[in-house]
Amino acid sequence: MALTLDLAQRIGALRFADLPAEVLHWAKIGVADTVGVTLAGSGEVDPSVEILERVLPPSSGKSLVFGSARRIGALDAAMVNGTAAHALDFDDCNNTFCGHPSAPILPALFALADEVGASGADFLTAYVAGFEAECKIALGVSLYQYTHGWHPTSTVGVFGAAVACARLMELDQTKIATALAIATSLAGGIKANLGTMTKPLHLGQCARSGLLAALLAREGFTANLQAFEHKQGYFALFNGAGNYDAANILASWGAPFDLARPGLAIKQYPCCGSTHPALDAMLELVRTHNLYPDDLARIDAWIHKRRLEHTNRPDPQSPLDAKFSIQYCLARALTDRGIRMEHFEGEAFRDPEVRRILPRIRAAPYTTEQFPAENHFGGEVQVTTTRGEVLMGRVDQALGRTVDRPLPEERLREKFESCAARVLPVPTIAAVYAAIRALENIADVREVTAMMELAPQAAPVGARTVAFAQ
Repeated sequence: MALTLDLAQRIGALRFADLPAEVLHWAKIGVADTVGVTLAGSGEVDPSVEILERVLPPSSGKSLVFGSARRIGALDAAMVNGTAAHALDFDDCNNTFCGHPSAPILPALFALADEVGASGADFLTAYVAGFEAECKIALGVSLYQYTHGWHPTSTVGVFGAAVACARLMELDQTKIATALAIATSLAGGIKANLGTMTKPLHLGQCARSGLLAALLAREGFTANLQAFEHKQGYFALFNGAGNYDAANILASWGAPFDLARPGLAIKQYPCCGSTHPALDAMLELVRTHNLYPDDLARIDAWIHKRRLEHTNRPDPQSPLDAKFSIQYCLARALTDRGIRMEHFEGEAFRDPEVRRILPRIRAAPYTTEQFPAENHFGGEVQVTTTRGEVLMGRVDQALGRTVDRPLPEERLREKFESCAARVLPVPTIAAVYAAIRALENIADVREVTAMMELAPQAAPVGARTVAFAQ
C-alpha cells in the first residue's frame, strides 16, 4: 500500500476520545504557546510580517489576521499568521522533528476553523493528527534533510498542516492521502536563509501550502498517491537512496504520540533554540555568582557542532542575525541578566555594552568528552573573570526541551502574557489564555479568535513588552 494511504488510514481513524490525557494536556499548551508567539510576531510589531501583508493582494474573508481587526481569506491568513508565528523564533520545537512543529499547523487550522467552524475538541484532534504525522514522517527523513541544508520545519511541516486541515474537514481516507501527495510537491525551504526574514516566510508558505493541499483534495484534485516512494518522488529527491527509512514512519504511530514523548520543547527565550542550553548555563552562572560586565575577562561556550553551524555569528549585523548569534545571546545574558524580545528589535544589536563584550566570547563544538555522542542538546559555558576565577556551568538540555524537564505552569503563563500584551488589551489576555487551556469545552473555535480580534478604532499596542521573568 502507498505510504499516503497507510498514513491516511491512521489519520482518519483518530478520534478525540482516543487522545490520552497527557496528549490533550500538551496539545493545549502547544496551542496557547503558538497563539502567544503569533500575536507577538504579528504585523503590528514585526517588519517581516508587515512587508508580507503589504505585498499580498487585498483579500477579504472570515479568517482573522492575529493582532488586528482584519479578516481575510483563509489561505492568506494561514500565510500571514504562519509567518508571524515564527517571526520571533519563539515558537515551540520537538526533538523528533528537528524543527518547529506547531507553527506550520496551527495558523492553517485557525484560518480554516474561522471559515468552516470547528469545536474545540475537533480542533485539538486535528492538531494532534497533524503533529503526529509530521513527527513520524520526520523519523524517516529529517535528520538527513537538516544536516544537508533543508529546513525540515517547512519541508516536513507542510505535511502536518495538510493532515490537520484534512482531518478538521473530515475528509475520507483517499482524500487525506491525496492531500499528502499534493503536499509533497509544495514542500520547500533551505537553511541558507536562516537568520533572515525568509526563515519565517518558510512557515507562512508551509501553512498556506498545507491548507491549500487539503482544500484541493476536498474538491477532487488529483495527485500520485505514491508521491513519497516514487523513483522521482519526495524520498528520492529530498533525501536520496539510502538516506531515509520509510519503515520508521509507521512503526511507532501513536505509540507514543509525539506530543507526549519526547513532547513539546517550549522556548524560554525569543532566539534560536540552539543557543538555549548555553543560555541556561550562562544565566545560572550570572545569578549564582552575581556577575556583571565589568567582571568579565572571557566567555567560552560549547554546543553541538550541528547547532553551532548556524549560531556562530560573532558580529551580528541585524536583529535577525542577532537571534542566531550565540555570542550576542550570551552577551545579553550578562548585560541584561535575561533574554527578552526587545533585545532583537530595531538597533538593539548595536548596544555599545554588548559590542564591548562580543570580542571576549568564543564558541566551539563540544566533544564526546564533554557530552555523550547521542546528546545533541547540551551546552557548557566557562566564564573567566577579571579576578582570574574560572566558573563552569553546563546543562544536558535546556529547561523545557522535553516533557521530562517541562517549564512550570507559571512560566508558560508569563510567556503567553508577555507575548499577547504586545497587541491585546490587558483585560483580554487572561480570558484568551483560560479559553485555550479549556479548549476541549469550546463549542466553536471562532469564539476564541473573536476574543482576539481588535476593535477597528483601537490603536495597536505596538512594541510594548512585559518582561518575561528570568
